Amino acid sequence: MYRNYAKIKTMKAISPKPVHESYKRHRRQLMSQIILPMVLAALVFIALIVLISLATFGGNGDVARWAAISTMWLASHVFVLEFVFLALLVGIIYLLGRLLGITPIYTGQAQNFVHKLMIRIRLAADAAAKPFIFLDSIGASINRLLGRK
Repeated sequence: MYRNYAKIKTMKAISPKPVHESYKRHRRQLMSQIILPMVLAALVFIALIVLISLATFGGNGDVARWAAISTMWLASHVFVLEFVFLALLVGIIYLLGRLLGITPIYTGQAQNFVHKLMIRIRLAADAAAKPFIFLDSIGASINRLLGRK
C-alpha cells in the first residue's frame, strides 16, 4: 500500500585536505615532535620493566629490596606535590600578612565613604517620599475632620 518512500541520497563528497602553510608544517612536525617522543618513551618504559623484572626475579634477585625501592618512587611524587602545596600555602599566608598591614587604612576610608553614601541615599529617599506622605497626611486630616476612619 505505502511502497513509495522518499529516498535520501547521501553525499559522497570528499573534502579536500587543507593546503595552508600551518597544516603542512604540522604534518612535517608530526613524526619528529609527536610520534617519535611517544614511541621512545614507551620503549624506555618497556626496557625498564624488563630490566626490573630480570633483576627482581633473576637468580639472586631480592624482591623485598625492589618493593622498597618501588614504594619510595611512588611516595616521592606525593612528597613533591605536598611540597608544592606547602609552598603555595606559605606564600598565601605571607601575602595575607602583608595585606593585613595595608588594609586597615583603606577599609577605614571605604567605611567612611559608604557611611556618607548611605546618608545621602536616605536623604534622597526621604525627599522622594515626602510629597506622598504629605498628601496622605492631608487625606487623613480631612477624614478625621469629617469623622471617617
